[in-house]
Amino acid sequence: MRILLYNPDNGVTRNFMPHLWMFLLQSLTPAEHEVLLIDGNAQPMDEAALARYVKDENIGLVGIGAMTRMVAKAYRVADAIRAAGVPVVMGGPHVTEMADEALEHCNAVALGEADETWPQIVQDAVRGQLKPIYAPVDDAGKERKPSLKEYPVIPWDKINLKQFNLIPKALTPMMKKLGAGWGTFRIIPVESGRGCPYGCEFCTVTGFFGDSIRFRTNESVVNELLLLKKRAQSELGQIAVFFIDDNFAINVKRTKSLLRDIIAAGAQLNWVAQISANLLRDEELVDLIAASGGKWVFIGMESVDPVNLADVKKGFNKPGEYAAVLERLAQRNVFAITSFIFGMDNDTVGAAERTLQQVRTWPPGLPIFGLLTPLPSTPLYKRLEVAGRLTRPKHWKEFVPFAMAHTPLRMTIDEAHAEVNYGWSHAYSPEALAKAVDAIADKPLGYRVNIFVAKLFFRGIYFPMMGKMAWPKWIAQNRRTIYKLVKEGFGFGKRTDFGHTAGLHPVEIVAPAGGDGLRPMR
Repeated sequence: MRILLYNPDNGVTRNFMPHLWMFLLQSLTPAEHEVLLIDGNAQPMDEAALARYVKDENIGLVGIGAMTRMVAKAYRVADAIRAAGVPVVMGGPHVTEMADEALEHCNAVALGEADETWPQIVQDAVRGQLKPIYAPVDDAGKERKPSLKEYPVIPWDKINLKQFNLIPKALTPMMKKLGAGWGTFRIIPVESGRGCPYGCEFCTVTGFFGDSIRFRTNESVVNELLLLKKRAQSELGQIAVFFIDDNFAINVKRTKSLLRDIIAAGAQLNWVAQISANLLRDEELVDLIAASGGKWVFIGMESVDPVNLADVKKGFNKPGEYAAVLERLAQRNVFAITSFIFGMDNDTVGAAERTLQQVRTWPPGLPIFGLLTPLPSTPLYKRLEVAGRLTRPKHWKEFVPFAMAHTPLRMTIDEAHAEVNYGWSHAYSPEALAKAVDAIADKPLGYRVNIFVAKLFFRGIYFPMMGKMAWPKWIAQNRRTIYKLVKEGFGFGKRTDFGHTAGLHPVEIVAPAGGDGLRPMR
């Protein structure tokens, strides 16, 4: 049987990092079946085109994974494919919490982590006997979380990754001339563990993956990195890794052990990971992050207001420590992507400017801004529902990026939207980009180019995402900084050391939306 695994586009930006669940299920599929992968961010297709593709390719089963922000598109695609006579199974955090809703659009749902149920789903599909619900439960009917000790080997050396190359065809000849193996560039998701004990009010992670942390063996992770590194070298390309653990350093002792093993094996690739600020107090951990290839750390700061953080059960974040944490990273040439949520209960007009006043004092990085979003079955959703504050109880059925779905306590919905707009426009203005470059004037040119390009493109792909016609204007607005860097690059400036770069890699991180939007898709 031919199986298609499809992930809808993310609804915020087409900047792309592939989704691990597709590769994982592909590896868990019995060998006699052929698995095809389509990610809507890399291959945009509407419902009709996907239905035709399924028929033309003689697909016998379609698996669709979707988070809340993607589920409206997922439902439309599932309806079209079922209308073409092909069965559909759906899974993911949203489907797990809203199984009855999902079953209106598909033949079967996979609840929770599908590592153990997927082979059974495939077997039942072959027999034409799909069950409506597949749940990972033991003989007593209790939910069972799969162990990661025997993690499947994802054959990165054999998988067709053509659709995931981030270098446009038109730029390929020029990039190859760089001489550092830039024929291709891909960001690959890797997980080293699952679960989170924190239980933040807005987040879906603890509900879906549990509060007990499960880890892969160090050897398994290191071998995967070595395989990716070998592939990059063999095709004269670049591969960066995004560790998609919901908190990569949740067990600091274990993380240090893993990073030491990566270093010892020579398995370093440039990597990004999500780590909470409280764990980055550890100097040795930050040393190991830098030595093992860590270039960017995503930190869910959420707010600079301790009252807001306590309200959403994230009091372990200490705003007074943010500056020291970021400086600690910057001293080791590791940059931070810092996320903030507006529309929290203690927010008032001016929250964005109050946040930016602190951001401006920190080392240059990539701040991102979003709105508090009540996701199904989270404690936040239930609290707002009981209080009668939900304005769009089924907001996912008509997804609108950067739009409130409930009434904030101390500002209006329009005022909350204005705060997000203010955050993006002021954090990524031409003046802000120029100041970021000047702030690291003591760094080699490569670092300054990287932070500038990262900020330039991060703004362009986010809020609002720029169309082709807007990019020339955006480039022109930043022409002075571009000229300054180019001039120095040609040897007229004081430093032209491109041999030491910050390891810029454009990663897909959706704007913070409360749990579902705070992390890359698995």
